Amino acid sequence: MLLGLVKPTDGAAFVLGALSTDVQVRRKIGFLPEDFRFYEWLTPGELLHFHGRLCGVSASQLRERIPRLLELVGLTPHRDKRLSEFSKGMLQRAGLAQALVHEPELIFLDEPTSGLDPMGRRLVRDVIRAQRDRGATVFLNSHLLSEVEITCDEVAFIKDGEVIARRDLRHSPQDEIRVVVRGKNFSPQLTTGLKQWATSVDTGGEQITLTTKSLDTLPEILRHIVASGANVYEFRPERLSLEDLFVRIMGEDRGL
Repeated sequence: MLLGLVKPTDGAAFVLGALSTDVQVRRKIGFLPEDFRFYEWLTPGELLHFHGRLCGVSASQLRERIPRLLELVGLTPHRDKRLSEFSKGMLQRAGLAQALVHEPELIFLDEPTSGLDPMGRRLVRDVIRAQRDRGATVFLNSHLLSEVEITCDEVAFIKDGEVIARRDLRHSPQDEIRVVVRGKNFSPQLTTGLKQWATSVDTGGEQITLTTKSLDTLPEILRHIVASGANVYEFRPERLSLEDLFVRIMGEDRGL
C-alpha cells in the first residue's frame, strides 16, 4: 500500500509527508521486492542504468554511480554477464543495487537476505548500515528474526494487519534478562521474594526461571537466593532473543 502496489480498502497512505500516489514521492523511494523479476537479457550495469533513468538520474551521474554500486554489492567481476546467467543470490545483489541507484530517502527491502549465503547476508547488513549512516530510512520486512536483531534499530510486530508492539533494539536489544537457577531446596518465600526484582517467576522441579529488565538487579537476586538457604548449582543470565520476544508477544499460532 505504501508503494502504491495495492490499494487500501479505506483511508489513505502517506509517505515522506505526502500521499503515496504522488509521483515525486515515489522518486525518493527504493524498493527490492522478495519475488523480483528483472529483464534477463540485460547486464547488471544496464539494469541499473534503466532503473536510474526511470527515477530521473542523469546519464552523467549514472556513469559515476553504477560502477560504485556494482563494487558495493560484489558484482564488478560479473558486470558483463547477462542476468539470465546469475544465481538467485547474484540477482538479489543486483536488485539491491537497483534499489539504491537513485540514492533514495526511503528504502523498502522485502526479505533481502532470503537467497544469500552467510557472506552475502553480511554484505547486505553492511549496505543497510551504510544507507542508514547516509541519512536514509530502511524499512526491512523479514521473517529471519536473527537478521532483524543484528541489523535494525527498531522493530514492530504486526498481527492481523495491526502493529501490536514495538521495540527499540538500540537501547534494549532483547528487552529482558532471563536467569536460570538450579538447586535442591526452593522455599515459597524464596520465589515470592524474587518478585520484587522480576517481571515473571516460573518454578519447575529443581529450576527457577525469572525475567528482569536490568542486569543491575542480578547481584541482589543472587544474594536473595543464597540468603534464603537455597543451594545454587547454577546461576546463568541469558538475554531473551528476538524470537523469544516474538513468541511472547504474538503468542503461539499453530495455524501459521
